[in-house]
Amino acid sequence: MKNNFLGYAGTYTRNTSKGIYRFELDPKAKKITAVEVAAEVGSPTYVAVSEDNRYLFSIGQDGDLGGVQAYQIKQETGELIKIDEQLTEGKSPCHLSIYDNQIVTGNYHRGEVVLYAFEDNKALVTASAIQHNGDGPHERQEKSHVHFAGFTPDHNYVVVCDLGTDELVTYRIEDNKLVRHQTRTVKPGSGPRHIVFHPNGKTAYLLTELSSEVIVLDYDAQTGTFSEKQTVLAKPADFTETNDASAIHISSDGKFVYTGNRGHNSIALFEVDAETDELTFIEFTATGGEWPRDFVLDPSESFIVASNQHSGNLVLFARDQKTGKLTPMDSTVEVPEVVCVKFLN
Repeated sequence: MKNNFLGYAGTYTRNTSKGIYRFELDPKAKKITAVEVAAEVGSPTYVAVSEDNRYLFSIGQDGDLGGVQAYQIKQETGELIKIDEQLTEGKSPCHLSIYDNQIVTGNYHRGEVVLYAFEDNKALVTASAIQHNGDGPHERQEKSHVHFAGFTPDHNYVVVCDLGTDELVTYRIEDNKLVRHQTRTVKPGSGPRHIVFHPNGKTAYLLTELSSEVIVLDYDAQTGTFSEKQTVLAKPADFTETNDASAIHISSDGKFVYTGNRGHNSIALFEVDAETDELTFIEFTATGGEWPRDFVLDPSESFIVASNQHSGNLVLFARDQKTGKLTPMDSTVEVPEVVCVKFLN
């Protein structure tokens, strides 16, 4: 594994998938290799790696129970050793994020945000749970559908995207409890899905699933509030078939934003204006498969790995760091029902 980058893939386990897979990216050969099952678990659709690379947290499902699982990462091999889990009755979350010893999850089916504590690096403890309520004008907005829960760059707030209510909500954490702080309502029927922040901590990019747009927001770290300044389409204007926008990521230099399109089966590239942080569309790149649920920049940011759920494959792209543009490499590997991809930091 020397000089290779180690990655993990979360999946659905509805058909042939076994759980969490690990793989290697060989940057010299420009190949994805060594794909194997890292942990057998029910539908670990989203995974996150701790900043020190010692732990991996995943969504987990066991029959009618859903929740979060914690694993130790064996440093020599990347093997996952299960430490603990917190599963409760009902559907599992769809997203999780970690900071320090805190894990926050968003549950699409329950419309719920949950804060966990990872105590003494060995026990997951449910600290706080918040139920969202409301609806929207789209047929998929019959109730709250929390799709993202993460931490703001200053770590002062938890930010939540609610696809069902068209809301962007910030929470404070007080005495290990989530306390609702601010709510920003965006365009009705747009369906907020995921959000990323510019490295400067002053701008955020909100991807809407139902309208396939990126809403550019000013972020005030002092007040934990957002204000809109631009909206750009993330799919082709003439694409009339179903398209659900999926993931959004930003390069560490803050120059390029990428978004995924399920339906159009592409990654959209946007250039970030150095003065205003607003976006200019550059191009679409086909993802080499069907229904790209996610993608990830490798640690060197010279590559992007796309995860196509319906075709069950990971596809490698070289990334030009000056232009942001992607070039498909001759490297595609099978990972059944793949959803989420993450590298060690």
